Amino acid sequence: MTETEQFTTAPSAPAAAASYPGVDTRPDLAAAVALAGRTLAAVRPDQYDLPTPCTEFDVRRLSSHLVGVLRRIAVIGRGEDPFSVPSFADELADGEWAAAWEPAAREAARVWADPGVLGRDLRLPMGVKPGAVAAAVYANELTLHTWDLATATGQRPDWDAGLLERLVEVVRRALPAEARGGRIPYGEVVPVAEDASALDRLVAWSGRRP
Repeated sequence: MTETEQFTTAPSAPAAAASYPGVDTRPDLAAAVALAGRTLAAVRPDQYDLPTPCTEFDVRRLSSHLVGVLRRIAVIGRGEDPFSVPSFADELADGEWAAAWEPAAREAARVWADPGVLGRDLRLPMGVKPGAVAAAVYANELTLHTWDLATATGQRPDWDAGLLERLVEVVRRALPAEARGGRIPYGEVVPVAEDASALDRLVAWSGRRP
């Protein structure tokens, strides 16, 4: 069974949330989890101190944060308080992040395999959102941080072009170009060419320079 199938083993929900009527966003979340895990597993010890495009994190801190985000995805899917899980897996020693990823991914897949989660109102750090929206939000966050990590460590992940195009649509709706900073933890939109790739457009809209 693939990572995507693990997130969607139950029958499809008749409809997701109002923002994504009839759309099952779990496969995109599953794909983002899988790619982030592969990228994290390829990080070398000599790269832990390298800076990343997410300027407040070096590779070590970003790796810890990725595990924290994945754990939070499971907690959110259960309808629990997202702040009950730390944003960083500080209990892990250097190099233990990839090993911690697998059980966290299995738990997230178990929780999100229920199609009913798509239509439930879930608590996210930025407020209450339908499950279908929450899955899209975290697919975007994981994808951005995967790009951060890959860029810092010289990796070239096998990006899913369709997923990236869908995330561009999501982030343009969910993250306005104005009012960055404060509760919107992204920098100003970076201009890119009209024919830029979906990855570059996603990264630039999120305040990073492709």
